[in-house]
Amino acid sequence: MHIIGHLIGGKIVSGIDREQDIINPSTNKTIARVSLASRKTVEEAIAAAAAAYPEWRDTPPLKRARILFRLKNLLEENADKICALLTREHGKVLGDAMGELQRGIENVEYACGAPGLLKGEHSRNVGPAIDSWSEFQPLGVCAGITPFNFPVMLPLWMWPMAIACGNTFVLKPSERDPTAALYIAELGLEAGVPEGVLNVVNGDSEAVDTLLADPRIQAVSFVGSTPVAEHVYTSGTASLKRVQALGGSKNHAIVMPDADLDNAATALMGAAYGSCGERCMAISVVVAVGDATADALVGKLQEHIAGLKVGDGFDNSSDMGPLITRAHLERVTDYINRGVEEGAELVVDGRGLTVPGFEEGNYLGACLFDRVEPGMAIHLDEIFGPVLCVMRVDSMQQAMDIIDAHQYGNGTCIFTRDGEAARYFSDHIRIGMVGINVPLPVPAAYHSFGGWKNSLFGDLGAYGPDSVRFYTKRKTVTQRWPGGGVREGVQFSFPAHD
Repeated sequence: MHIIGHLIGGKIVSGIDREQDIINPSTNKTIARVSLASRKTVEEAIAAAAAAYPEWRDTPPLKRARILFRLKNLLEENADKICALLTREHGKVLGDAMGELQRGIENVEYACGAPGLLKGEHSRNVGPAIDSWSEFQPLGVCAGITPFNFPVMLPLWMWPMAIACGNTFVLKPSERDPTAALYIAELGLEAGVPEGVLNVVNGDSEAVDTLLADPRIQAVSFVGSTPVAEHVYTSGTASLKRVQALGGSKNHAIVMPDADLDNAATALMGAAYGSCGERCMAISVVVAVGDATADALVGKLQEHIAGLKVGDGFDNSSDMGPLITRAHLERVTDYINRGVEEGAELVVDGRGLTVPGFEEGNYLGACLFDRVEPGMAIHLDEIFGPVLCVMRVDSMQQAMDIIDAHQYGNGTCIFTRDGEAARYFSDHIRIGMVGINVPLPVPAAYHSFGGWKNSLFGDLGAYGPDSVRFYTKRKTVTQRWPGGGVREGVQFSFPAHD
């Protein structure tokens, strides 16, 4: 059985820690084992990153950027292999895997602009013969902790920009599907990332807690569930680290009576059921304004769901693959059962689905609830599965009140032809990312990603301009060179620039 190890100081290390099975979710069979890093192993990775930091910090940003340009090319050249690794361990269909990789590559492209992004600011003659400028300097050793649902894209949100800014990095990917992240790190070495600048440790809570406690780690970027995100933020900041912790979500879409319902229905299919709903930006609740709107929309969704094909991710005809583990399948199924018990109408029931040839896989068909009410568990909690809830209200303001009252504030959208309504919605909704007739308003790589409320702990979002601020600290220098041999007298008043 192949053992997946760690990348420490430019070398693959394995066989020294606890191990855990990696399961193919389409078959529930073990396909490899992964080493779970001990505290000692994680500390070795941190030590390698700390040793590499001084030289890497002094490497010109242009040289760092050229390495990332080579990484971009290697990612594109090896795209098929990366996506196959991703699908094999996660289960998402190949087309979705390729889309994930592309969004990750876009973040590498943005990081290639490091020489411009790190320029700082300059002001001449802020006072008599006094110049002042600011510059962005790296923090030191940084760490990233990523979840199972985007094993390629989320690491590429983090370490390319971190090292572009002159930091060194320790990545802890999900132990459920770690191979693609480790392979991409090896491509980083091939592109020219020096040994020790990028390290990968596979592990569980022991590895996470070690990263949070070690004083050599200056900043931690995390993506995962809200309870864990809050723990990471609290623990990391208590250790005087800069922390960015992205948590859970419950994303709502408002469908107005004037909306193009055919377009809304097709858009919601992909937003709700793509990647089995295992996305922090998945639309899991539709708030339909008016019973007529709800009736028509539910009917169209039923028609689309009837044509949805669930199967193995390597089958190009599949629209949706399996859930990541049997335990997660059972968790999502429990929520569906609770929704029925609490009185929601299960219009489409995907429970008990069997895929021929993959009878032991973690498969669940698309589920659609109607007449969901606030306070039901299927509305309150993040289910993270192919479950779409429809709620009915009489006005847009009622719909907005439901969204604003929810604990999560990651993303939302509205489907309408009314520009005034769309503008009012985007201006007043208390959510971090908003779409107008766009169900998944994930910002482009040169903007920043981040929700509000319990969806983000920390002041800065992920990637884009915020990532430059997160992975650097500002230093401001004020300089004066007195000339002509003039010597000034003692001045006790606070100096002014005049």
